Amino acid sequence: MITVRKSEARGHANRGWLDSYHTFSFADYYDRNQMNFRSLRVINEDVVSPGKGFGTHGHSDMEIITYVLEGALEHKDSLGTGATIKPGEVQRMSAGTGIQHSEFNHSQTDSVHLLQIWLLPDTNGLTPSYEQREFLVEERRGKLRLVAARDARDGAVKVHQDVDLYAAVLDKNSLVSHVLQPNRHAWVQVARGSVLLNGLTLENGDGAAVSGESELVIEATADAEFLLFDLA
Repeated sequence: MITVRKSEARGHANRGWLDSYHTFSFADYYDRNQMNFRSLRVINEDVVSPGKGFGTHGHSDMEIITYVLEGALEHKDSLGTGATIKPGEVQRMSAGTGIQHSEFNHSQTDSVHLLQIWLLPDTNGLTPSYEQREFLVEERRGKLRLVAARDARDGAVKVHQDVDLYAAVLDKNSLVSHVLQPNRHAWVQVARGSVLLNGLTLENGDGAAVSGESELVIEATADAEFLLFDLA
């Protein structure tokens, strides 16, 4: 079974400096039917104006992944980390027992466009930690590149949850497939372009929850970039 979550059905908040779409309930957007999918709790698509951002704030017991599509995001946290996240880089922050951080648009002239993802951890009370890795577009073009996993295999960032997160960039008419093992589920989030997921159309900003399928075939109907979560 595949359930499509259309882009226009998402929650939306425009604060002037921040234009944000919420796949699941977040902040002032609440829908009891859209709280999460498996351990996937948040997918926010954010566009942050030049020089603006999120001031210092706290998180706990959450795995937070940032995937930048355009621009650059400056990150600082209470662990002493200072980093700039650019397209092709994946940031993982395990909030654990508690972490304070800020995120700002690195540019004074261009917006930054990103996906911020929250996963519920499999264990609470972890020691907070941070990781960031680059995955070149050549590693993601025409294939599913593992970018986050509990066992951190193949150079992926480590997440404290039973999930494999893949990123892919597809040229029009190219396709990839992914086998889902028994009792596994998937979420597909289209970041740009449009694809067919087992024959169903997904466009920019659309997502899809997948259960009870043995294989996913994803074909680009336009140049596309998407994330695929393989979930327990």
